[in-house]
Amino acid sequence: MSFFISEAHAQSAGAGAPPGGELFQIGFLVLMFALFYFIAIRPQRKRQKEHAAMVAALSKGDEVVTTSGILGKVTKLDDDYVVVSVTDNVELKFQRSSIHAVLPKGTLKAI
Repeated sequence: MSFFISEAHAQSAGAGAPPGGELFQIGFLVLMFALFYFIAIRPQRKRQKEHAAMVAALSKGDEVVTTSGILGKVTKLDDDYVVVSVTDNVELKFQRSSIHAVLPKGTLKAI
């Protein structure tokens, strides 16, 4: 049966782990967390703050794009909702967080 499964041999008692290996592992984990923080967490928080500032600064008459790609002009604002006029007689109500970007004035006429 040893043809298919190699036999396991115990490690000799004299050969142990090299000294300082635990410190290296802890340092490596700290370095990986720091790298992950600067690559993923910090830029995401920056984007969240910028989006929150943009949504808080919305005003009547702003031309916006929603996350679903709908273009329109802000006609009414509530605490949590915004009403966007898409055409003359069509107004849609969205949550403020669904506003993706504020466009420069005159963009809707140019499109």
